[in-house]
Amino acid sequence: MTMVTILAGAAALVAGACSGGSKAATPSSTSAAATTSTTTAATSTTAAATTTTQPVARYAFTGLPVTDPATQNRPALVVKIDNHAEARPQTGLNQADVVYEEEVEGITRFFAVFQSTDSTPVGPIRSARTTDVNLVAALSHPLFAWSGGNPTVQRQISGADLTDVGQGQANAPGGYHRDNRTNAKGSEHTLYADTKALYTLTPAGQGAPAALFPFRADDEASPVGDPIGGVRLKMESTKAQFLWDAASKTWLREENGSPHVDHDDVQVTPANVVIQFVSYVGVPGVGQSQQAVTVGEGEAWILTDGKIVKGTWSRPDPKLPAVYKDAAGNPVKLTPGRTWVELPEPGGAVEIPVGADPESVAFP
Repeated sequence: MTMVTILAGAAALVAGACSGGSKAATPSSTSAAATTSTTTAATSTTAAATTTTQPVARYAFTGLPVTDPATQNRPALVVKIDNHAEARPQTGLNQADVVYEEEVEGITRFFAVFQSTDSTPVGPIRSARTTDVNLVAALSHPLFAWSGGNPTVQRQISGADLTDVGQGQANAPGGYHRDNRTNAKGSEHTLYADTKALYTLTPAGQGAPAALFPFRADDEASPVGDPIGGVRLKMESTKAQFLWDAASKTWLREENGSPHVDHDDVQVTPANVVIQFVSYVGVPGVGQSQQAVTVGEGEAWILTDGKIVKGTWSRPDPKLPAVYKDAAGNPVKLTPGRTWVELPEPGGAVEIPVGADPESVAFP
């Protein structure tokens, strides 16, 4: 009996020891749960921080998201593109971020600004004008591709805030060559270059330019303005027209009665058209040459998102771009995309009402 009692007591002790071991594990389980909870919370917080929307890198001149980091930080490149009847169709107008159209002797010429996209080739390239000297001043020391000019222009270009990559300075390195791809009857309308080759001549340390325009955010409403069908412009003998196309959300350009297409038969269709009314003055000692007065202030029409915003332009400092404001004095934000800036004289543009036949509206 004594042995049984001892064995029974030993069994009870063993059972008690097992039971006590189970209770001792309970706090350990609680700690594990707390640790798991803390870890999960920390992970969630980290994930939330990681998924916070980061600002989208955008190109300076178009406001569009950067697609090629190699082009994001390069400087502006200006190419003077011919607009003589024998120079069409041009190459590169649909690749330029911004195009200024300026009056020259009897016709117009293009001041095409590249940065986000290349054109191989680009042209035809023609001579510079004194108007260009004031325009390049706002482009953060751009590269400037041109061919020839009168002595006054050549002196001004040599002293301007730019890197000269014209044919006279960078013929072979800039990819300059003759190509009779247009309707040219003479060699003066056959000179081309290559934007990629021109960019290899960028000075060390030269970076991205400052923006020329403010752009709307993707979720931002279009500016206050009036719906419009388009505009017609008369600049010297050049008659240009921009019609709003709701499907593509662009302005379809026509010139002298026909769609303005490039060498690939693609029509010129910028997202924005800025009409900056300016005066033209003669260049002393340079015959019939004239230059646009782009420093000062005046009337401006801004065409964006199917609307026209009538306001003003102001540019007191030639080192800064013009600022375009609505009638209330607020800066007008453009649609991200390519922009054409037209420089007609006052009275050189008329509106085409919504739904109207463009042919029913006379050119100014």
